[in-house]
Amino acid sequence: MPSETSVVEGVGKVLFIGGRWVPADGGKTFAVHDPATGEALCQIADASPADGVAALDAAVAAQDSWASHPPRERGEILRRAYQELTSRVDELALLMTLEMGKPLAEARGEIAYAAEFFRWFAEEAVRIDGGYATAPNGTGRFLVAKQPVGPSLLITPWNFPMAMGTRKIGPAIAAGCTSVIKPASQTPLCMLALARILADAGLPDGVLNVLTTTDSGGVMEPLIRDGRARKLSFTGSTAVGRKLLEQCSEKVLRTSMELGGNAPFLVFADADLDAALDGAMLAKMRNIGEACTAANRFYVQRDVAEEFARRMAERMAEQPIGRGTEEGVVVGPLIDEAAVEKVTGLVDDAAERGATVLTGGSAVDGPGHFYRPTVLADVPPDARMGQEEIFGPVAPISVFDTEDEAVRVANDTEYGLVSYLYTSDVKRALRVAERLEAGMVGLNQGIVSNPAAPFGGVKQSGLGREGGTVGIDEFLETKYIAVAL
Repeated sequence: MPSETSVVEGVGKVLFIGGRWVPADGGKTFAVHDPATGEALCQIADASPADGVAALDAAVAAQDSWASHPPRERGEILRRAYQELTSRVDELALLMTLEMGKPLAEARGEIAYAAEFFRWFAEEAVRIDGGYATAPNGTGRFLVAKQPVGPSLLITPWNFPMAMGTRKIGPAIAAGCTSVIKPASQTPLCMLALARILADAGLPDGVLNVLTTTDSGGVMEPLIRDGRARKLSFTGSTAVGRKLLEQCSEKVLRTSMELGGNAPFLVFADADLDAALDGAMLAKMRNIGEACTAANRFYVQRDVAEEFARRMAERMAEQPIGRGTEEGVVVGPLIDEAAVEKVTGLVDDAAERGATVLTGGSAVDGPGHFYRPTVLADVPPDARMGQEEIFGPVAPISVFDTEDEAVRVANDTEYGLVSYLYTSDVKRALRVAERLEAGMVGLNQGIVSNPAAPFGGVKQSGLGREGGTVGIDEFLETKYIAVAL
């Protein structure tokens, strides 16, 4: 295992623009902190609006040549980057753990997951198709081509700092689009490491440009309103997504929005309870609960509700808490003190409204930003956590009686990213899965994310899909050519 100092020092702490590593305009920097200790890991470049324009200039300048780059070669660059990611799992996992807190075992899993997006889109690069058809009246022909949408703006969150990058960069590169990417200010190091990997894999100058900044709005809004970028792909909160959509409307940018979630987890009395508990732990505790796909609301049929709550509380209470670099740790820190305060407020609100705390229910004294794994029973419908993303290791459990009631409470939210469903009745499984208002459904499984499957939501959980055979379409325009014979 490499040392903590070596992995941090090995990351470029400057901006990546036009294939060059450059300091921020004016030399401004900001600190990246370890959420497990609160200590600064390093200082990195803090981009200004002028840096943003320079990055967009570079992407625009490279667009035409990159669009005409052979698809096979685009795919080979992604393939080489995939191989480099997989060969450096331990180093990159440690970097991720240091800047965002997740335990090393889970960080290794994310590196493997992130690499798969490059492998998947390396294969999709050569499968961009078109069409040829005879006009219905027989007098002409229809040609259909798919072409790169153009320079793209990519904004990624802190909770999956490597995978959210490859999930956007992979299809952009495969489709022939240049891009400017802005990682979250809490977790910029993984993106800088990824940019170096792609450059070493042969990505031409200007195809990918990286802006690290504490002034997200000030740097990115001018680029959205500039008119030369033709696409925005954003992963983050619904509130920010709404603002970005308003900004994009001025120039009518293509948008992909992967926004907030409020995932229900339904357990029917006929479910395999052992499997449901295993799935519940996966769906709740992936990334310490800091995931848009995390199970946010547990609804359990009355006959098994008490047993499910008791057994889940036992499992949650056993989860070792600590710094993610420590052996055996399962629950690392939340990203910052604001996250701890939010989770604390939601749990306190539910308890004040009558919920019973079965385990946990409080923050851990510092240093670091830790919250104990928590299970709440009999959570009333008016509790705030029923409508807000918890983004922490808290499982609120409520009871339902009928299938119709389960579907109703599951859909009673403005969000619609993912729903989870456990039942042994095949007919019920299909009935309920079709009625759930979500872009994804985990049927008797607690993880839905897969690079080969379309990821995305409905309602206020977003627009468009990432991954799968449709993921590359988000970076392609369809052109129809009419031919008269």
